[in-house]
Amino acid sequence: SGNMQKSVLKWELIGIAVISVLGSALHFVFEAAGGWPPVGVFAAVNESVFEHLKLTFWPTVLWGAITYKVLKQPAGNFLVAKAAAVYVMPVTIIVLFYAYKAITGTDNLIYDIVSFVVAVACGQLASYGILTMRHLTAACGWLALTLVVLLALIYGLFTFYPPHLPLFQEASSGVYGIP
Repeated sequence: SGNMQKSVLKWELIGIAVISVLGSALHFVFEAAGGWPPVGVFAAVNESVFEHLKLTFWPTVLWGAITYKVLKQPAGNFLVAKAAAVYVMPVTIIVLFYAYKAITGTDNLIYDIVSFVVAVACGQLASYGILTMRHLTAACGWLALTLVVLLALIYGLFTFYPPHLPLFQEASSGVYGIP
């Protein structure tokens, strides 16, 4: 129904703001925690592109947990929608970052922030689209949950054991993972 879709859209739009604010705050948590390694699973440990992807993941998972009771019943496909969000966001960040860098030839904090918020918005709108479509099978939900857990494990593992690829390297210092 129209009211249900409006309610779902309202929660997903609020999520853009909440995830963006929480993600921005997470940027500084590792340093504030004195570089304590376990915090690195949730917060950026350096300025690499990969570390910034975590800043969308954990706030989106938290927002999903907060809105689960509200959105599970009126909207179908909750797990699939949230899995889509946590995959759309990092892909969007990667595409926008490397696109603007290829065009401008430089890093730009304003472009980084705008890219982050645009990525969050894309993820939340993808989530909204999936939440409001016809119900998918339970198997889709289990697959989605598996993909979210897999991404959480990847973020944890690659924080401590980053592959030596440009995505994982802090450009200014050349460092990978925890400095």
